[in-house]
Amino acid sequence: MKSNHHDLLIRGGTVIDGTRAPRFDADVAVRDGRISAIGDLRDHSADTVIEAGGRIVAPGFIDSHTHDDQAVLSQATMPFKVSQGVTTVIAGNCGISAAPLRAEMELPMPLSLLDTPAEDRFTTFRAYLDALRAQPSSVNVAAMVGHSTLRAVTMDSTDREATPEEIARMQALVEEAMEAGAIGLSTGTFYPPAAKATTEEIIEVCRPLSARNALYVTHMRDEADQVMESLDETFRIGRELGVPVVVSHHKVQNTQNFGRSQTTLPHIQEAMKRQRICLDCYPYTAGSTMIRADRGMLDCRVLIADSQPHPECAGRDLDDIAREWGVDKVEASRRLQPGSAIYFLMDENDVQRILAFDETMIGSDGIPLGEKPHPRLWGTFPRVLGHYSRDVGLFPLETAVWKMTGLTARNFGLHERGTLQVGRHADIVVFDAATIRDSASYESPKTPAEGIEAVIVNGLVTWRHGAHTGARNGQVITRQSSNERQGAST
Repeated sequence: MKSNHHDLLIRGGTVIDGTRAPRFDADVAVRDGRISAIGDLRDHSADTVIEAGGRIVAPGFIDSHTHDDQAVLSQATMPFKVSQGVTTVIAGNCGISAAPLRAEMELPMPLSLLDTPAEDRFTTFRAYLDALRAQPSSVNVAAMVGHSTLRAVTMDSTDREATPEEIARMQALVEEAMEAGAIGLSTGTFYPPAAKATTEEIIEVCRPLSARNALYVTHMRDEADQVMESLDETFRIGRELGVPVVVSHHKVQNTQNFGRSQTTLPHIQEAMKRQRICLDCYPYTAGSTMIRADRGMLDCRVLIADSQPHPECAGRDLDDIAREWGVDKVEASRRLQPGSAIYFLMDENDVQRILAFDETMIGSDGIPLGEKPHPRLWGTFPRVLGHYSRDVGLFPLETAVWKMTGLTARNFGLHERGTLQVGRHADIVVFDAATIRDSASYESPKTPAEGIEAVIVNGLVTWRHGAHTGARNGQVITRQSSNERQGAST
């Protein structure tokens, strides 16, 4: 094969390479799933040519916080991610993962949000990753094991502290997950299955992370009145284990805490001087999670996304449902469980301040379930690029791209991903910086974004001209130790 002939040539675009360096005009070529050349390639040829004049050519976006664990198998074309330029998802967040599970076990909320049918469950983490390798999705997957999942599979009741024997069993499951290729462990101490877990339990369960410098990722115990104490607990766990920590979807919620990002962010920045700390956020003032009946979550507008006993309520306001049923919001929430809801809990100024914080990554935290999901499932990345970078001017486009590519690949240890460089995996997105925007809304949450021209995953065109090509060329990405990084990433 001639060195100037490639599988794919993206011609005439402006490259933003994911390092925060200034943009530059260049052609980008791909061969055998890798970037084979960048520069003036006018004398080069390719089997497929994409004309990218007036467009940005960037690394494929990495969604730092997803609940796509089951969707990458059951909804393998992943249109809600590919359509917005996402080529890699980080799964296993908030303490919930698709493995290990038992076929006969009841899945407590929020584990059931993964929508894992009993016949499709995996008893080991290795079996889960092997299934993904055997049936690739349209995106790359890097997965963590969930602490709440471990508690549910190990304990007869999660409404208490774990015994030393249960901690040892969970620790053994973490070891198995690490050996299989998990990139870390996540916790969700905000949620009932892990709310009774002590800091000491978490540290002991997570011991296998230390030898591998794997990640500790957390939906913290409290993102409201006790947010500072929760940050300190998170930092302590990271220090005790000697591993990097990721504060998931950092926020300060409820009216009395509006503005507290002016306190949390300097606190995080100061702690970063002493240990490895990362954080991500999503670009919306509303969050989405399991339907809660506690009043702290009901002091705001609540929109029902999905309800198993009352599917007809999807897309409706909780206030209206409660009024129609003649009950208060607490009772209405109980009747709607299990399910998911959207909670308008944050202040726009805090969202912008956290987004603009230098080290903040972008994660959607979307739940791929039901007909009325949070619009972040389909709109997160174009919203950052269009609304917050271009329209609001929160940061330059180079910074926006870095927050969803190079920064995320560095923090999660995703080898040879996240930047456009010769020899790296060819995960690429071509978009129009002038027109890119999120189209998904709370009323119509499944509307694909505008301005995404092409998405390439490991060298194969997967999204083009507003439609999925059917390609499913995603890979399983495992965390590599430093002495393995000379070889190719899985």
